Amino acid sequence: MYRSSKFIGRDVELSAVRKSLESARAGRGGAVFVVGESGVGKSRLASRVAELATASGMRVMRGRGSTIGTAVPLRPLTEALLSLLRSGPVDPGALGPYGPILGRLVPDWGRPPADQENASLVILAEAVLRLTGVAGAGRGCLMLLDDLQDADTETLTVLEYLIDNLALQPTLLLGAIRAEPCAASTIARSAAQRGQCELIELGRLDDDELRQMVGACLDADPQRVPAAAHALVSTGSAGNPFLIEELVAGMVDGDLLIGGPEGWRMSEELPAGLPSTLARGMAQGVEQLDPRARELLSMGALLGQRFPLAVVQAATGLSDRGVLEHLCGDVAARLVTVDDQLTDWYAFRHRLTREALLTLLGPGDRAWLAQRMAEAVEAVYPGLPGEWCQVSATLHLEADNPETAGRLFTEAGRRAIAQGGATTAVALLDRAIGLLGDDPMARAAALEALLHALAEAGLVERALASVSTLDQIGGVDPRRRAQLHTRLAWAATVAGRSAEGLAQVEQARALLGPDAAAEDTAPVDVVAAHLVLDTAGQDQLATAEALARRAATVAETVPLPVVACQAWQLLGALVRHRDPAEATRCLERALAIAAQHRLPIWEIHALIRLGNDDALRDARLDRLEQARERATQAGAVTARHQAEASLALHAVLRGDFDTAAALVQQVLAATTRLKLLETTQYVLLVSAVLAAHRGRRREMEHALAEFRRWSGDQALHATRVHGLARAFCALLEEDRPRALDELARAFDAEAQSPTVFHLSGRHGLHLLLQVMSGEAGWPAYEAVQGDSASRLRWDLQFALFAKAVLLGRSGRPEAAAQAAAEAMRAGAPYAMSRHLALRLVCEAALADGWGTPVQWLRAAEEHFHSSDVPAVASACRALLRRAGVRLTQRRSGAGDIPAELRSVGVTVREYEVLRLLVGRLSNREIAARLHLSPRTVERHVSSLLGKTGLPNRIALSEFAAEMESA
Repeated sequence: MYRSSKFIGRDVELSAVRKSLESARAGRGGAVFVVGESGVGKSRLASRVAELATASGMRVMRGRGSTIGTAVPLRPLTEALLSLLRSGPVDPGALGPYGPILGRLVPDWGRPPADQENASLVILAEAVLRLTGVAGAGRGCLMLLDDLQDADTETLTVLEYLIDNLALQPTLLLGAIRAEPCAASTIARSAAQRGQCELIELGRLDDDELRQMVGACLDADPQRVPAAAHALVSTGSAGNPFLIEELVAGMVDGDLLIGGPEGWRMSEELPAGLPSTLARGMAQGVEQLDPRARELLSMGALLGQRFPLAVVQAATGLSDRGVLEHLCGDVAARLVTVDDQLTDWYAFRHRLTREALLTLLGPGDRAWLAQRMAEAVEAVYPGLPGEWCQVSATLHLEADNPETAGRLFTEAGRRAIAQGGATTAVALLDRAIGLLGDDPMARAAALEALLHALAEAGLVERALASVSTLDQIGGVDPRRRAQLHTRLAWAATVAGRSAEGLAQVEQARALLGPDAAAEDTAPVDVVAAHLVLDTAGQDQLATAEALARRAATVAETVPLPVVACQAWQLLGALVRHRDPAEATRCLERALAIAAQHRLPIWEIHALIRLGNDDALRDARLDRLEQARERATQAGAVTARHQAEASLALHAVLRGDFDTAAALVQQVLAATTRLKLLETTQYVLLVSAVLAAHRGRRREMEHALAEFRRWSGDQALHATRVHGLARAFCALLEEDRPRALDELARAFDAEAQSPTVFHLSGRHGLHLLLQVMSGEAGWPAYEAVQGDSASRLRWDLQFALFAKAVLLGRSGRPEAAAQAAAEAMRAGAPYAMSRHLALRLVCEAALADGWGTPVQWLRAAEEHFHSSDVPAVASACRALLRRAGVRLTQRRSGAGDIPAELRSVGVTVREYEVLRLLVGRLSNREIAARLHLSPRTVERHVSSLLGKTGLPNRIALSEFAAEMESA
């Protein structure tokens, strides 16, 4: 076939990519883009790299930009993933919640989650990133994407994400881009300027390399290639490798270059004008074919760089044998080859060949062939599944049928939305509207779909600006237009544009009119209820609740299960401050509806809310853990991160700061990368609470600054910012006036604009501080107890401690001690807050003579000393001294003392003596081992008997033995 089997002239470029392959195998991934003109050798270089990767044991995945019709969403990635799975299995379970997300690309892995949030391209990109990490674990992975100039917008969005996040993956992304203005080139050059990828500009071969390639094509010594042949090839190809091969083959086939025993020689008669124009030069072999074969290849060229045999056979009417005879002949084999990706498909050997074939078609012939191909596509693929709808639309456009093409582009746009390709859908629907002429119904349908696509693509501003055009066109009944305005209202809500959302709600209501059916107004009411919560005012909770209740009632009657789930879950948040039990019932209703109608995503969201209820009411985390597990199994990435964010908050409240910090770090890394704004804001708020509960003001302020940088609404979350974060930080700094001031700020904000968020301190901590200062008494306690929100366990512990203080002041020491014991049981899950409350109430217990304040203070001092909160630990020691307790200097090793012994004041040295009592050693023997005097040991034993309450030395020795064996 006179093609070069050698890899010529790309040593420098190949060396650079080889280094990137080695880095990827070592776990330091990256991206390399090869840019060059058509035929310059991009695909040849990529294939050579793939060979090297395979030889080294790397997993290889290959895909290419769409070459049939218009762009197909995510086609290059789909091809790449399918090629990976053909080379060996990948366990989707190893990807956690990201496995089901790839159901969009790998049908065998099941359907992806149904919620729109999890259709996010960023989440899909993260799933692809993690897949390459799993596939390349221990050996590396090469993702090779060719013809990226033809890639769709969604693929390029994923590509851009991969470029920025491959550094810690064992993956090399190698992309090939034709040197022309295109989005892929813009992305690659921008990334190269940021240092995020390597850009290789592939030039033409120089004269020496060209001579080597001609020799390789002829299987001859390059130095023995005739000078005239070298000159002709150099002039005609200008160093383009593909043109070199084509010209050499053409010269041999045309008897211009003749081989013999003594080597190659040029014919003595050279026709004038060589080489001919590029187009005719590339297609010259077609002129040697019979008309039917030429027609077949021209039809294939109309489909794209690749074409299925079934369609061209249906269009030409040739038999199976006839089609294969034409494609497998010597001349045709130079132009096309069996496709290496799809069964029963053929591909042109080069893009230039296809382009040249199309240039040889006159306008009339091209339109006639396109009409036949459109009919063949519709016959072979009834209903035009997948990409064939777009292919048929393009063919009808070629055949001068603009209205038909417009309707097909509209349908293709609708399908692209359903596949998550909203940006591609916008391009398709824009094209459809331009083709539909004066048909108002068809234009209205296309514009309706376009507005849907704009909303899903996040182009809310353009969608809102375009909706008036729909109203002007007409052709859509008011009910459907109202549904569209409702959809836009929700998009505006998600984008944080409440004013526009409310305007769309009003438009929807106006279209539906005063006599609208309840089933049409319920979806509007649910969106309106969410929007009301984002507006300031004292009555918005009541308004939102009324709207949500009305929507819930209607939604269950019709039924509208998704609306019902939305409404009941919102009601669960709205009524919790008033009646936690009712809130739980609302959420359980949402869970039941989701289960009944098989809405797994809504089940998970209901579980998360119920898990939060359990944690607030009883400090139980099992349902939140269940929600996280369900979200992982379903691939509901956003829901999983929401569950983990809630688990992080409750880990903070429980004083499990290491677990909380790990969760915050894990979730924040994912949500910032995925740009999940709402969850990122929440986790940053949790991070601030975590720092505050450790007494780390600088870290708290940094987290709050990040919260604001991510557009967090501090006014909306003021109850937690001031009541749960800043107030506790002040108390851990022993600044009680500042804590009271922060709590007052939280309450002022709540009075101005009631919120669905809890734990502001109103029902617990503030009451305790007020009682301690003497500013509140029994009436204040009774008022708090009358509020059902005080039943939340976190607040309950502080309220019970306040009750103990009041009982102690009333001269009822036994009742006070009993209330304190009840408070400690309520606060059992909350280590830091329980010890902080003990530090506070011990002032009253010492003054009024109730409880066991010395023991409580020792426990609190030990907790805050080990937690590195010096101000509170010092305050505890000061109170102990005031109580007459002689404190010893802290020694290293205190952390080894069991908590029950630390709480009664056992010192490091006393613990050392106690452990030696296990062997029933005498005072003299213990003194010798510890380098003490026997008299000092005797004092330590006496002290241990007093602190443990044991009757004698034998009992103390037995206690020590039990302790050692435990």
